Amino acid sequence: MALYRTYRPATFAEVVGQEHVTVPLSRALDSGRINHAYLFSGPRGCGKTSSARILARSLNCEQGPTSTPCGVCASCVALGPGGPGNLDVVELDAASHGGVDDTRELRDRAFYAPAESRYRVFIIDEAHMVSSAGFNALLKIVEEPPEHLIFIFATTEPEKVLTTIRSRTHHYPFRLLAPPVMRGLLENICQREGVTVAPEVFPLVIRAGGGSPRDSLSILDQLLAGAGPDGVTYTRALSLLGVTDVALIDGAVDALAAGDGAALFGVVERVVDAGHDPRRFAIDLLDRFRDLLLLQAVPDAAERGLVEAPDDQVTRMRSVIDFLGPATLTRYAEVAHAALGEMRGTTSPRLLLEVMCARLLLPAASADDAALLQRVETLERRPAAAGPALAAGAP
Repeated sequence: MALYRTYRPATFAEVVGQEHVTVPLSRALDSGRINHAYLFSGPRGCGKTSSARILARSLNCEQGPTSTPCGVCASCVALGPGGPGNLDVVELDAASHGGVDDTRELRDRAFYAPAESRYRVFIIDEAHMVSSAGFNALLKIVEEPPEHLIFIFATTEPEKVLTTIRSRTHHYPFRLLAPPVMRGLLENICQREGVTVAPEVFPLVIRAGGGSPRDSLSILDQLLAGAGPDGVTYTRALSLLGVTDVALIDGAVDALAAGDGAALFGVVERVVDAGHDPRRFAIDLLDRFRDLLLLQAVPDAAERGLVEAPDDQVTRMRSVIDFLGPATLTRYAEVAHAALGEMRGTTSPRLLLEVMCARLLLPAASADDAALLQRVETLERRPAAAGPALAAGAP
């Protein structure tokens, strides 16, 4: 079974990184202040549907409504992770059942009393996909529902939910997990799975997952499936995830700091020879520019968790920002971002990557304000610059 299903939370206490939602919901359950409609919104894979199932389980527990379901009664077992479910908790995927006929059928079923539970709970996933006519068909029952009925809407786009529906719900916005929280979750799961994972692998998984627990666990699952006797190594993770080797990123940044065009285009040659996607290299280079800007603006960014990287890499980045000022790094990021847009759908990504590198090296070729600021900054910093020395000392 996939990791994100194996470790699906069964109670609000097990939901990681969403305390701003789980704590007030738990207090409401324990105090008996239960609303007839809830709206869970947020990015994909951050726990909306799982939390909706936990809420249904908490409402129908024989000891409830409670924030801590007993886990042993018939309702808790049926509604727990991997359970068969029951007749009184209905999930509707609005992406494929969002038409007016589907919502009318749901409305007609809602008036029946629960067969074996305290409440009938309707979980409408991807609620933004419900049509306008479908929402209008639900409006009356959401306004004045029977006492036994509770609606839970889950969506990634709450602004597309009909305003008159949204105004009658308790809205709880979910959010992506911060890197330190995500790392703790991944390390805990690896420990429980009994698999050794190199510390350098976790930042790769966290960045690839984009803050989504489900996406990150899917990526980790792929890495664990291909793990050898020595566990998941950094080299294996690089090859499986298609991430650029950090040595290539270091080489490109060092070449830019030294103004060494030959070294920079040599890195591009190594990227292509290694079979890396040029667009992926540009994305990873942009990520490095972002980290350098943060370290320059917030000296303790690594300690605050704003920059997720091994200690030796953070030390190296701090040495680089002595040679690249904020105006230079800002322009580098803008040029890389523009190049990524140009690479979309192109048949010659290497050519555009080389053009991007030329633009990074030659601010004089551009007449915009960012290039002018970079040239002025370079002149101001020239007496103290030691870019060539940095390049000479780079591994």
